[in-house]
Formats: sequence, C-alpha cells, structure tokens
Amino acid sequence: MLHNTNEWITFIDPINNTRARMSLRDFDLNLLRVLLAVYEAGSVSRAAEHLGLSQPTVSSALGRLRRALGEPLFIKTASGVTPTARTHALASSARAMLARLETDFFVADRFDPAKYEGNLTVALSDVGELVFLPRILDSVRRLAPLAMLDSVTLAPGELMRAMEDGEVDLAIGYYPDLDAAGFYREKLLDHRFVCLLRADHPVQDRQLSLERFLSLEHAAVRAKGRSQEIFEKYLERLRIQRRIVLRTPHFMSLPGIIGRSDLVVTLPHAIGHYFTRVGEKVRMAEPPLAIPHIELYQHWHRGFHHDPRNRWLRTLVAGLFSDGQDEWPYPFA
Repeated sequence: MLHNTNEWITFIDPINNTRARMSLRDFDLNLLRVLLAVYEAGSVSRAAEHLGLSQPTVSSALGRLRRALGEPLFIKTASGVTPTARTHALASSARAMLARLETDFFVADRFDPAKYEGNLTVALSDVGELVFLPRILDSVRRLAPLAMLDSVTLAPGELMRAMEDGEVDLAIGYYPDLDAAGFYREKLLDHRFVCLLRADHPVQDRQLSLERFLSLEHAAVRAKGRSQEIFEKYLERLRIQRRIVLRTPHFMSLPGIIGRSDLVVTLPHAIGHYFTRVGEKVRMAEPPLAIPHIELYQHWHRGFHHDPRNRWLRTLVAGLFSDGQDEWPYPFA
C-alpha cells in the first residue's frame, strides 16, 4: 500500500510487511500506470502500444521504478514478461491508488443533455446513416432538444485527427482503421451481405448456388464506406472472379439499375431491406458463400474516454443498438 505523508511516499510491502520511504518530489506517479499496463498486458511491447508510447520509453520507466523500489518487478519469458510475487501485490495497491486519484481530482463536471446547446458529431457512412441515424436523432431530439446532431463522412486519416481533436465524438459502423492504439471501441451488432436482383428476374432462387452466382453479370459498389471491402477481399482469398459489368461509388442508384436489368449486386442486408421496403421492384436472395459478417462498432478517442458529454452520447448509442434490437432482420430467418 502507498501512503502520502507530506513530501514522502511510504511503501508498505504487503508480503514482507516492511516500510520504505521515497521522496515525493522524486517519484513520478505515471510510473504506476506503466507498471499496471505491463502487468495486465504481460508484455512490454503490448503495454507500450496500449499506452501510446514507444517500447524504449516503457522499458526506461520500468527501470526507474525498479531502481526506486530496489528490486526486480518482472521476469522475462519467451512470450513476454511475468510479474514477481511483490509486483502482484503492488499492482493491486497501485490500481486502487490511481482509481482514487482519478475520482478525487480528475472527474469532470456532470453533463446535462437537456441544457446542452452545442453539437453532437458522429461519423457515419451512407449505409451507416440509414442504419443508425434515425434512431439516434429521435433520442437526441427527445433528450437533448437544444443540441444539433451533425453527421459527417471523412477519409480515415482525417477522421482519426478529427476524433483526436474532439471535432468528432463517435465513429459508428465499420471503421477498421480505428482498431488502433489511442481508440476505444464497443461492439454494437453484426450485419451480413445479401444479393439484390430485380423482382421478376429469370432467376427466382431464394438462395443462389455458386454456379448460378457466377453465371450472372454483376454490379459492384466502391463506396466511401469500408464494408464492401469485406466481401471483395473474401472473394480474393477464395480466388473467385465474377463478371462485373458496372462499378459505382453509390448505393442509392442501385434500385433503379438492378430493377431494370438482369444484374445482381451483393451489399449489406440493411440497405437491401430498405430497397425492398420503399417500393422498388427488387428482391433479395441469399448469397452462395459464407461471407464474413460486418461487425459494427462505436469508436471514440481515448482522450475523451472520461469526458461526460462523450460518455453520455456513447451510452445512448449502446442502449439503442444491439443484435436483439436490430430493425433490419435477416431476410430468410
């Protein structure tokens, strides 16, 4: 356990029940964050990635802490590092101490959505707007009536910078570039792919065979959203080539195109459902392949993990979306 007495830190070793004193002015409490990161990751390199630091910086911090305590903290292994018995005990005390410091000194003011008059900014693709935006808007209008909901679409590099600067609160949907150090994410739901054909297409199969799928001519979407990459890369891995006669960057033109041709297009099932609901002369069919699902997350930057406004918004989103609440049911369930 750690006790702060004026300008000294007194360490009580829970194993040996001995005391040691260090000058507070010489002790950097950030070293405890490093200790916990390495302890939980079991690896200096993984801890460095989680902290957003270089591996030499983390190693140097461990060296400083080891010298301050006067004994080894971790033992190298083939797969990383393993803590000593004393480190096991110190980690528990350090975790409690840092949690107390955060509670006492760094908890921000509460966020009152009913009085908030600023922007709530989310990054969404065009398909993401279709899936997420209506329900988010309904809840924001009800709970934060003075706020403005702002939906944006940015290139990966721009999005990362905007989230780091606080210009974008959440990115919601399929954003593989945000699976990186410095960002948190929370799983919301899974979506899958369906095939879309015109309603009176000569092929009326509810599930296309691979032979039938490859015999048809295809439209392919290269939208700014990244979800289509899952399908395209899956075909590449299987070395399957289809006959593409149309490429387009847009989803919204597809009903008119598919409804007036013998083409087939493979797309996320939410947008397939939408096109069949709005009166277009198109229908869905199951694809012949076990295409990986689209895992949809909400992402936020670690710099705003404890921000009360960001926390309120992501709690709202998490409460609205899950596989059990998905309004875009699988077509042939």
